[in-house]
Amino acid sequence: MKFTLRGLIGAAAVLMASTLASHAQTTLKWAHVYETSEPFHTESVWAAEEINKRTNGRYKIDVYPASQLGKEADLNQGLKLGTVDIIVSGSSFAARDYPRIGVTYYPYIFRNPEHLIAYTKSDIFKELAKGYEDATGNHIAAVTYYGTRQTTSNKEIKTCADMQGLKIRVPDVPAYLAMPRACGANTAPIAFAEVYLALQNGTVEAQENPLTTIEAKKFYEVQSNIALTGHIVDHLNTLISKQLWSSLSDEDKQIFTEVMMEAAERATKKVQEREAQLVQEFKDKGIKVNEVDKADFEKNVLEKVSFEEFGYDKADWEAIRAIQ
Repeated sequence: MKFTLRGLIGAAAVLMASTLASHAQTTLKWAHVYETSEPFHTESVWAAEEINKRTNGRYKIDVYPASQLGKEADLNQGLKLGTVDIIVSGSSFAARDYPRIGVTYYPYIFRNPEHLIAYTKSDIFKELAKGYEDATGNHIAAVTYYGTRQTTSNKEIKTCADMQGLKIRVPDVPAYLAMPRACGANTAPIAFAEVYLALQNGTVEAQENPLTTIEAKKFYEVQSNIALTGHIVDHLNTLISKQLWSSLSDEDKQIFTEVMMEAAERATKKVQEREAQLVQEFKDKGIKVNEVDKADFEKNVLEKVSFEEFGYDKADWEAIRAIQ
């Protein structure tokens, strides 16, 4: 009787441990460099809460905005080291590990946001995303339209030649250098969090970012002109670390992917809606907003910037340009 009771107690303990393990909560870190007011943050928070719900509380995800866990380069490094589990970051950073994927930042490769979204559903995207995952182990779960990059300055810019000698801040990423350097500008790789001060004190005279970022970071307060150069139709990837992705069950992988793609679609819609409103709002603030000769800019880039110097493949560029 003693041995039977002991056995029953042991079996119950094993069952209880198994039940507790199945309901154990894993806490994850999701980080990015964007402001709390931006959809890249609000939709990350929504996704974190939604994943918690759909996994019955097995995953608690804390979202760290506005470079709280480091600059974008730090976050990408953290993804490798396992100090952060999920990040929102551009393909320009992914290209440091897999150069081919950076071709999406070659100026004027995308006609508009719709072309970008079509690309994310194409075979060439699947090929490039797989190449990045093979190189790093990190998984691209979703892609969000970040906005079309425009140029702000304290002088009027209408043609490529107008940028000759201009001191402009660009991210420390080769792809972003292409258009400014093709136009003769002097580029400075100032950290994103320090751009406002650099513009304010004259360290640089110009910068380039989407209208939504120009608003969120209040760059319009220290710049008098916005040139609609539209040189890069930008995007952000939602990246899951190798450690986390490999630890997820197939069911959880599906949940994470579905939620992150929904969040990306929600954020993309908000960005597009906001961009449509901002030109007039900036004009109302007294900022001069002008169209530029995009064909002139594109011509200079194609003539002066080779694909090979960035590690890009022209065949990838051609495949993306052909997407309808």
